Amino acid sequence: MIQPEFELVLFGGLGDLASRKLLPALYFLQKDGRLGAGHIYLLTRQEIPADEFISRIKQALTKFLPKDALTEEDWLEFSQRLVCIRLDVTNLQQFNELKHSLADTNSNRAYYLATGSELYVPICQGLKQAGLINEHCKVVLEKPIGHDLESAEHINTAVKEYFEEKQIYRIDHYLGKETVQNLLVLRFANSIFEHQWNQKYIDHIQITISETLGVENRASFYDNVGAMRDMLQNHLLQLLCMTAMEPPAKLEADCIRDEKVKVLKALKPISGADISERVVCGQYDAGVSSGKPVPGYRNEPGVGDNSSTETFVAVKVEIENWRWAGVPFYLRTGKRLPERACEIVVTFKEIPYSFFPLLHKNTLANKLTFRLQPDEGIRLSLCEKRVGPGMNVRPMNLSLNPVNMRQIRVPEAYERLLHDVLTSNQTLFLRHDELLEAWRWIDPMLAFWKNEEQKPEPYTSGSWGPAAATLLLARDGRLWNEST
Repeated sequence: MIQPEFELVLFGGLGDLASRKLLPALYFLQKDGRLGAGHIYLLTRQEIPADEFISRIKQALTKFLPKDALTEEDWLEFSQRLVCIRLDVTNLQQFNELKHSLADTNSNRAYYLATGSELYVPICQGLKQAGLINEHCKVVLEKPIGHDLESAEHINTAVKEYFEEKQIYRIDHYLGKETVQNLLVLRFANSIFEHQWNQKYIDHIQITISETLGVENRASFYDNVGAMRDMLQNHLLQLLCMTAMEPPAKLEADCIRDEKVKVLKALKPISGADISERVVCGQYDAGVSSGKPVPGYRNEPGVGDNSSTETFVAVKVEIENWRWAGVPFYLRTGKRLPERACEIVVTFKEIPYSFFPLLHKNTLANKLTFRLQPDEGIRLSLCEKRVGPGMNVRPMNLSLNPVNMRQIRVPEAYERLLHDVLTSNQTLFLRHDELLEAWRWIDPMLAFWKNEEQKPEPYTSGSWGPAAATLLLARDGRLWNEST
């Protein structure tokens, strides 16, 4: 298949996201023959000599690509695509200079806004006044888009003055992971699972995104955002939608997004006294992570001594529809937890009666686990007879990973999504109503924690979060799925 020519204009071109994710993804797309002819323009406020610019990009790729992935031949080809352009997005005159630096105003051009969302509207205004927006252009918006429902609505309305909805790609990189897409195939291409994907057979579902790292060098960003905005409003809710959605009429972008919006609209509101019962916020304290002592959040560089920003959040979610009535979804995410992982664990109901002797009740609950990171895969937990005399039962895990996932390199999420942008495929991107419904559901929680001046519960770095998170499930007679 011949790949289309393109121009990718990356705002925040020398930032952390570009270095860690976007440039490595573009490099692999080229290496795999999936990147057409074109240039990658890296926009930055810094004045950088050409040789230093190329050196910094090569250093970033060396650091963030797998060992031995960067070859001189591929690097030479890739480096010839790169163009560094100095641009201050608050200076409209410099957008006119940008226009003269780009190759073709009528090409397949994507503007990737790897900046804070407060800059989205000024950037679009600058592009418009310089005549840099036409029907062939697209714009990619990173999360979180806005700070609350009101700001998200303002940004969406303003961006849509310059780009049509079909030109806007609101990205959530978790949707680009191979296992998330495999979740849909496993459900809707196999009657054995879809037949039991409902309240009659499923006891509860847990979705966890855990990180061992602290705030690192993102304090200026994170202290104004927190875990609820950074992870719950987007990543966790998107994974919930993909898990709980009804089968779409067609494998098309709007059909899939229609079903995701229905899930978001069916979320039971959490407000008032319910927030204290169903939402837990925490902030990491000093402890040990990966065998090394680490400071508490308030002692991190750039974080205020009295910061009440949450670094952990756990929520009990209910979906008010026929399929999921009575089935709780437990969502959690946090920094400085024991392991880096992202899992969706579907726990099925126990058998009604066991005639096997000395069988622990937890052995009876079958689990289907979708692991998105650090290693992607799918695992089904079953029971089997232990070899030998008697009828001793033990748990066993059945791997449902495709054979080729163990034999070949699994593409990173940003590879898939960047390719989709350049080939105009919006299936794995958020639509405007999807984004706003997520903010609409989470806004009462944000307001509660702000207005009530609630303080997050401290938890020790290297633990699985505050005690209240354990109690959240314990009240229902359940436990978090934890391997550490």
